[in-house]
Amino acid sequence: MDIGCIRWDERGLVPVIARDARTGDVLMLAYMNGESLDKTIKTGYATYYSRSRARLWKKGETSGHTQRVMSISADCDGDALLIDVEQEGPACHTGEMSCFHNTIYGGPLGRTDGSRILRDIYATIASRSANPVEGSYTNYLLESGVEKICKKIGEEASETIIAAVKGAPGEVAYEAADLIYHLLVLLFQQGLTPGDVFARLEERRRVPVKS
Repeated sequence: MDIGCIRWDERGLVPVIARDARTGDVLMLAYMNGESLDKTIKTGYATYYSRSRARLWKKGETSGHTQRVMSISADCDGDALLIDVEQEGPACHTGEMSCFHNTIYGGPLGRTDGSRILRDIYATIASRSANPVEGSYTNYLLESGVEKICKKIGEEASETIIAAVKGAPGEVAYEAADLIYHLLVLLFQQGLTPGDVFARLEERRRVPVKS
């Protein structure tokens, strides 16, 4: 990357948009100076410059929600950067996957987007892990460990099957939702994300079906 094309502002900063490399979702806006950009390139993890604290900060240094950088691009004028990252957990300090979750105009983006709903639920699970809430069922599962989580998955799968055999579509949808939630908890516990599952499904989709 030729950093000579970057047009730093009067404070020596450039705005940076972080985008999820797996989904294409815009995650957050931050700033970099020359030192933070250099550190980002050398370490492979996003490091920004905090204007309020006047210091460098590595994304996820306290929450663990790091950003592994896949690519860095400058816009046509060189006065803004776009970085594609593999986001660990939610990007926003509120627990939302993206900082851009407050709709000002138009309908909420992705309301009927199933993959987005899964990512949002996963982000909530990650947030509960980082910031436990008393009485949280998610925290209970995570603290209980993989055997308890897997037991619940087995129970929910059985209940889904029973509802289907009964011919009760409404119950099937309800039980399937419970099953998917517990699967998401297991993914997080195993250090995986919905994106990892989407990638495997995409691989299978591209395999020609044998006649």
